[in-house]
Amino acid sequence: MVDPPDRSVSGRGSDFARLSRRIAEAGLLDRRPGYYVVRFGIVGFLYAAGWAAVFLIGESWPLAIGLAVLLAVIFAQTALVAHDLAHKQVFRTRRATEVTGLIVGNLLIGMGYGWWNDKHNRHHANPNHEDLDPDVSPDVLIWSKEQAEASGGLARFIGRRQAFLFFPLLTLEGLNLHVSSFRALFRPFMKRRGIEAALLIGHVVLGVGAVLLALPLPQALVFLVVHQAVFGVYLGCTFAPNHKGMPTLRGEERLDFLRRQVLTSRNVTGGRFVDIALGGLNYQIEHHLFPGMPSPNLRRAQPIVRDYCAELGIDYQECGLIRSYAKALRHMHEVGEPIRAAGRVKSSA
Repeated sequence: MVDPPDRSVSGRGSDFARLSRRIAEAGLLDRRPGYYVVRFGIVGFLYAAGWAAVFLIGESWPLAIGLAVLLAVIFAQTALVAHDLAHKQVFRTRRATEVTGLIVGNLLIGMGYGWWNDKHNRHHANPNHEDLDPDVSPDVLIWSKEQAEASGGLARFIGRRQAFLFFPLLTLEGLNLHVSSFRALFRPFMKRRGIEAALLIGHVVLGVGAVLLALPLPQALVFLVVHQAVFGVYLGCTFAPNHKGMPTLRGEERLDFLRRQVLTSRNVTGGRFVDIALGGLNYQIEHHLFPGMPSPNLRRAQPIVRDYCAELGIDYQECGLIRSYAKALRHMHEVGEPIRAAGRVKSSA
């Protein structure tokens, strides 16, 4: 079990200010327009080529399934581009950011830009806070023993074996993102509700229509199922290693900004391949400290942040990709123990 963080809120707000000055002096907050032109170009080309290939594969089942997997990977990379857009890493103006974000998020991958942006900003403000971070709110999965003890219904049923069910459940995450995006259209905080709805509907009509038009019905249905399943697993595997199994906060517990972001996050090592596969989110600590920093600069910021944390005696966690999943799954299994224990007591009574 992860040791809880120091619950006290000290008057050390200047700790982050000193780190921020070091990062700014290194030029790591400067925009990288050339990088994003290349990245947008590559992802855009692959996205268009993937859809073009759908109309060229004929009635080959192996090619259809392989292309469904490949297009899911391209969708996930497109989602990572939308993530950088939402954090205003790309454009200087809000209008350019929002217009491009709506096109990339809503139209190209069917994920509501406004809904996701609101949810993700709340996560960044209070990562791993059970009352304030929507990513660790109890839903189908539970994230602490307190949540396990209070759980009921489906969450309690899944919670006892959630570590074993985690990856199978991720196959539904793509569908969940689409459904959540549509449901959010009816919430008061949503702006540009009509535009978001039109683009989301456009994604569904154009995407499903293209597959049904290009492939025989049985092949089209399998294509859509495989595509959405792999898309969900990829996105889940991108975000799961970063916070799961790290310290959580509850109620009035607070930490200063620097410690709140560092102590609740975990970096994933693995070199350039992992950088590309996870879109730079493997540098989760640096990303949480400087969410507006262009993702290619996170690698260069890491040694500065790590050395600074060592100076202050702040625990800085990093490990390999497989080990990060193991830690997350171990944590999920441990927090389900109260449910399993209650079941054992009930069966022995």
